[in-house]
Amino acid sequence: MNLVDSHAHIYSEKFNADRAEAVERSRQEGVSKIYMPNIDHTSIDAMLEAEEKYESVCIPMMGLHPTSVDKDFERELYLVEEWLGKRPFAAVGECGIDLYWDKTFLPQQQEALKVQVALAKKYKLPLVLHTRDSFNETYEIISAAQDGTLKGIFHCFSGTVEEAEKVKELGFLMGIGGVATFKNGGLDKVLPHVQLEDLVLETDCPYLAPAPHRGKRNEPVYLPLVARRVAELMQKPEEEVAEKTTANTLNLFKL
Repeated sequence: MNLVDSHAHIYSEKFNADRAEAVERSRQEGVSKIYMPNIDHTSIDAMLEAEEKYESVCIPMMGLHPTSVDKDFERELYLVEEWLGKRPFAAVGECGIDLYWDKTFLPQQQEALKVQVALAKKYKLPLVLHTRDSFNETYEIISAAQDGTLKGIFHCFSGTVEEAEKVKELGFLMGIGGVATFKNGGLDKVLPHVQLEDLVLETDCPYLAPAPHRGKRNEPVYLPLVARRVAELMQKPEEEVAEKTTANTLNLFKL
């Protein structure tokens, strides 16, 4: 199977000891590309170094993660815009709203997302959205800004059937990862009611390792486990899941 990991922090320091081996393991399992979302100014060098070392496999995005948004977030966004103007990136991301850890900077997170939405329009790039405990808040901003030109992914989707329908109506895709394999992840109630044309696969490594590796470091080599679970829940052949989600990802990013 030819698979694509649409969201992986392979540049994380958790891979410093064996990054080359992790990339090679994933390639041997059929994962041909790994798309890397940025976090903030501290992750850019490591991300671009991974791109340089694993050319044509590891492909970077540029954005500001919501958990890195604080009262000085404008400085970070200036850097994001500077990089977007300098060279190609696959997407604007990872951006969005996170209300799981801290609600203190919600207004700043909302403003940072709006700025990055504008950057996605300016550079004609897709958005990769982080929506932890914040689906409604994120949806409100994206829906208001959608003029037919916005596209992207609701990364780590773990919502309801109704929320899945809202994502589809926006013209966005849902990123499905290890949560699909969790016993109480909830996606068993959602995936039978959606279409493959609306999905991409991801690991979000080093986080959210799928069963039976839950609690350990995640890596792209585990993506076939996600594909297998999606196939089971949607009652589709694994090869069809791989083929369609890979096509969806490559068509979205075009880089």
